Amino acid sequence: MYAVIGAGPMGLATARNLKKYGIPFVGFDLNTDVGGLWDIDNPHSTMYESAHLISSKAMTEFREIPMADEVATYPHHREMKRYFQQYAAHFGLYEHYEFSTRVVQVVRDGDEWLVTTEVNGEEQCRRFSGVLIANGTLHTPNLPNLPGRFDGELMHSCEYRHPSRFDDKRVLVVGCGNSACDIAVDAVHRAASVDMSVRRGYYFLPKFIGGKATDSIGGKIKLPRALKQKVDDRLIRMIIGKPSDYGLPDPDYKLYESHPVINSLVLHHLGHGDIGPRPDIADMQGRTVTFTDGSRADYDLILLATGYQLDYPFIDSDLLNWQGDAPDLYLNVFHPRYHNLFMMGMIEAAGLGWEGRNEQAELVALYLKRRAQGDAAATVLETIKRERAGDTLDGGYRYLKLSRMAYYVHKDSYRAEVAKQRQALEQQ
Repeated sequence: MYAVIGAGPMGLATARNLKKYGIPFVGFDLNTDVGGLWDIDNPHSTMYESAHLISSKAMTEFREIPMADEVATYPHHREMKRYFQQYAAHFGLYEHYEFSTRVVQVVRDGDEWLVTTEVNGEEQCRRFSGVLIANGTLHTPNLPNLPGRFDGELMHSCEYRHPSRFDDKRVLVVGCGNSACDIAVDAVHRAASVDMSVRRGYYFLPKFIGGKATDSIGGKIKLPRALKQKVDDRLIRMIIGKPSDYGLPDPDYKLYESHPVINSLVLHHLGHGDIGPRPDIADMQGRTVTFTDGSRADYDLILLATGYQLDYPFIDSDLLNWQGDAPDLYLNVFHPRYHNLFMMGMIEAAGLGWEGRNEQAELVALYLKRRAQGDAAATVLETIKRERAGDTLDGGYRYLKLSRMAYYVHKDSYRAEVAKQRQALEQQ
């Protein structure tokens, strides 16, 4: 029996593939239903009311369960919750999950794992043949040390739910990722004023080009990496210009070396003066913020849209082969030493979607099946994962050395490697 931790999209994909290959398992989740962070009613969700997918449904959906035609190109989070409920019901996954259950501890015991769970204050410890960790990467907020002292309201984006929070307030959003831009646009319609503090450059892409989802355009003709970066960069500049045209810093790196911002509205509001661009914070005293360019402004609320840290509090980081900002694993999933511990979904890549993650889950399930059968192909994969743990699979892109990029991969390179290993396991 295996333990699956999490019932978000990655947990569900993991459960579906274990069931597909006849591998017994039990799933655990803190919430009362499936969906993970996409269920805004989940008290542990970091979702906000206006949130939609930043990738199009066609590039994100599971191949086995396409989203309905009437679902918007970029679905709202409540539509996504219904989608995951549909997925779980279709594959009969509900019966395998124990909800409202916290995983307290995972420890190794011989060649097996002891998993302690807690329900209504009562703990239970059970033994499992293996553990598949799929509880997501967006739980623990990254809280930077800001200089000085701020006497107004200070919050992280994980606490944000509804734009009424900004009513008549002078708001400073710190950060410029996808959530930061979404929330700044929300604030425009309710706040007295909105500024964004941005310390480095970002690439911006609109959600639609020529009436089609941006991420669905191109790809039929494979260009060399360097040429693709140049061509796409020039196309973006032709369509929307440079960030500095809107008062923001230009990137000092090439396109695709960090995750771009997918937002059609934030540059619009910057260009109309609804959002004021600001550099990094130099100091805070009372409600006055001083920026690195010497300018000052007063604020009632500072919202930190500064991302998240990988955090698995129920298991010792040494057991995860943690190196630097993330566990060091083969394909971001296979542990180099343990054959029965997997980090499911600890991966980010532009365009990977949930189908790419489903392919990861199928590879793991197939490996477990072949190993149980004593197949030599499983032994070969065990050698590979020992020797190649930490392979970047970056496709030649020089990804920025940021904590959130520590588990970032190149989609095509990653999927090709997963397909290669799956084919090796399928051959008998």
